[in-house]
Amino acid sequence: MTANKTIGEGMGTKRRWVLTMGALAVGLATSLSAMAANVLQDVRYASAPGGKVDITLQFAEPVGDVQAFTTDTPPRIAVDIPGTTNGLSQRRVVIGSGATSAVSAVEAGGRTRVVVDLFRPAGYTTRSAGNLLVLTVDAGAQPSSLATGSDPTKKVASDIEVANIDFRRGENGSGRVILRFTGDGAAADMRNEGSRVVVDVANASIPESLRRRLDVTDFATPVQSLEPNANAGSTRLVINTSGAFDSMAYQTGNEYVIEVTPKRGAPTAVVAGAPGRAAGAVAGDAEAKRYAGRPVTFNFQDVPVRTVLQLIAEESGLNVVAADTVQGNVTLRLINVPWDQAMDIVLRAKQLDKRRDGNVIWVAPQKEIADFEKAVADARIANEEREPLVTEYIAINYGNAEEIAALLTENSKNSGGAGGSGGAGGIVKGFLSPRGSVSYDSRTNTLLLIDIASKIAEVRNLLATLDRPVDQVLIEARIVVATEVFARELGVIFGVQDRTGTLANSNETTTDSGFAVDLPATTPAGALNLSILRQDIALELELSALEEEGRGEVVSNPRVITANQREAVIRQGDEVAYLTIQPATTPGAVAVATVEFKEVLLELKVTPTITQDGRVYLNLAVKKDEVSELIANPAGGFIPQIAKREVSTAVLIDNGQTVVVGGVYEFKNRDDLRKVPFLGDLPVLGNLFKNKSKGMEKAELLIFVTPRILQVAHKG
Repeated sequence: MTANKTIGEGMGTKRRWVLTMGALAVGLATSLSAMAANVLQDVRYASAPGGKVDITLQFAEPVGDVQAFTTDTPPRIAVDIPGTTNGLSQRRVVIGSGATSAVSAVEAGGRTRVVVDLFRPAGYTTRSAGNLLVLTVDAGAQPSSLATGSDPTKKVASDIEVANIDFRRGENGSGRVILRFTGDGAAADMRNEGSRVVVDVANASIPESLRRRLDVTDFATPVQSLEPNANAGSTRLVINTSGAFDSMAYQTGNEYVIEVTPKRGAPTAVVAGAPGRAAGAVAGDAEAKRYAGRPVTFNFQDVPVRTVLQLIAEESGLNVVAADTVQGNVTLRLINVPWDQAMDIVLRAKQLDKRRDGNVIWVAPQKEIADFEKAVADARIANEEREPLVTEYIAINYGNAEEIAALLTENSKNSGGAGGSGGAGGIVKGFLSPRGSVSYDSRTNTLLLIDIASKIAEVRNLLATLDRPVDQVLIEARIVVATEVFARELGVIFGVQDRTGTLANSNETTTDSGFAVDLPATTPAGALNLSILRQDIALELELSALEEEGRGEVVSNPRVITANQREAVIRQGDEVAYLTIQPATTPGAVAVATVEFKEVLLELKVTPTITQDGRVYLNLAVKKDEVSELIANPAGGFIPQIAKREVSTAVLIDNGQTVVVGGVYEFKNRDDLRKVPFLGDLPVLGNLFKNKSKGMEKAELLIFVTPRILQVAHKG
């Protein structure tokens, strides 16, 4: 009983201990939960004067005491905020300004640690205001190369002067200002102040000759003028702008370059002509290149190039592999610049180049990449020279084997039934390797290839594209000749005759004496006669009239089908015979009559070309002849007079569309009047002494053309 009671009491004690520990755990968890009630909501940053960077941490509640410490290898600032959870949507924020590289946050053990990655060791200060915690990072130590006596061959920072100020028109209408110094190590700082960009170079002076205002309005960029001045022993350059703009700057060697670009969507003036050098400025247009990377902002002061490439890799999401020979530092200030443009600027500043393979970018010096690619090409050529040769026979279906052989080698032409060209010593161009050769058999239209396997595969791929049936074109022409004739004529015959008149002082009698008006219609269609007969006087009157009207139309419709880019000709007509007389050349000789022929044709000559967009370009000539009349030959027979109608032109027509490629319109109008003088001018009665005629002729020639593409199916 005692033992059992002891055991029971022990078990009760253990149970009470467990309950007590559970209660403590619950209380501790509640306490930790209360302590971790704050949340890190946002991280933002801003550049401050003197190369400093203000990093603002925003929390859900006011921030209490924080613990911060630094490390030198690698240079970092770490800030611990107890009782706080991490509510940031992204783990790392790239800054790239001053000595600050990036900011990252991680949560563990009921606290959040904010880590600031640095380019170089730098001091810092912290201050809190409500639910904001501001961490100010200093610019850090200046490069040792700026210290006096670091390199006796270079000028020290205090001896640097501005050597020249250039202005150029850059890509996409940007203004590029180039500050050139007498030595390396200029400490330049750029900032935007409203519509101005201010650049201060604290350790460089500017001579009096360069302190003049430069007007660069004519370059059609956002930059209007440059105002360089001395500022307490240093140099200040004020860039006056107009319109919305973005600014960026980078430094390499003894040059500091500022680019002021118009914002996307902002209008850019068009340069009417290339401006000359004005007030120390030069004009230069670079070939525009489009960038599509996410905008980044970098503000570096003499940081390693490899560090910049690492930041670009993080922003782009790509893998950047830098060669061991990529060395040196760079100074950049880029604001809202696409990351791919930022990379190009860095590479250009340090004479580097890149090659991309998928999501990996290889960066190396330009010469190193060129040597590598040359070595790869040399190795490929060496492998081709050792690769065994293969023989292939390729049947040509639609093309000509001889023409294709000439295409492959650019010098393979032979006049025999079979021929060839090629060989390691003879072919230096074309689609074959130096050891390859090609010949052809014209009887079977077959190519005979001897080359390495990869080249033969390339030739087969080429022939799969070239050896296809050629589309054909049906060309239909209509030649319409329309004529219209109208004529009207009105005439009169009027006469008075004295059949028994007696001559004065004479007893003789005469007949048919009197007068007459003879103005009849040429070929009267109708006449009205009136005659009054008396014993000794006859009065005769005849009115005649003619009206003629005629219409005619001749339609010729030649058609022809031809292959693409092949000339086609279709003709129809007669040969008209006529005599020519050769007179005798010697006394007693006989003249010789010779029969000659003249062609009278309807002809269509056309060469079609099918364009890539399905239209037809026609180079055509259309001709229609006809015998208009026969002229009598004094020596005998007749000579034909031929009326010619033709057009020669080139025209682009949609498939199946009908167009008028040419036309001639003729109009003749004629009014004739014959009358007896004075009598013909009398009112009313004057019509008895007139002959009136009116004629009108119309002739119209129209040429219509309609092409239709007849596509031929390819049987593979």
